[in-house]
Amino acid sequence: MKNAHVVRNYYVLPCCLLLLNLCVEIVSYKARVFGDPFLRTGAIMGMVLFGGSLVGFVVSPMIGRLVGSLQRSSRRTGGELGEIFFLLLLGALVFWLYYRVYIIGPESVLPAEWLNPKI
Repeated sequence: MKNAHVVRNYYVLPCCLLLLNLCVEIVSYKARVFGDPFLRTGAIMGMVLFGGSLVGFVVSPMIGRLVGSLQRSSRRTGGELGEIFFLLLLGALVFWLYYRVYIIGPESVLPAEWLNPKI
């Protein structure tokens, strides 16, 4: 049981925080549609404050339960090797998303309908 808390605190939680950071990057990308820098800055601050509260109080517990459930089911079906595979897959997914957002650009992970219009 103690091992599950160590893995959650030192691996799963940082992965969730990295995903939250990716969401902030996407918010910054979407705020580029505002021409005025002061309006853009205010929009980013408002979206991050609202989004951070939403993530902290609603989404984070749901993600925690989902990750915990997936971790338990992978451990149950695949044993310790299944849990290790799950954690490696989670790390690879976060790395892939970071690569796409920071090297290719935020538009690489967004659906076509969400892209900023070309100026």
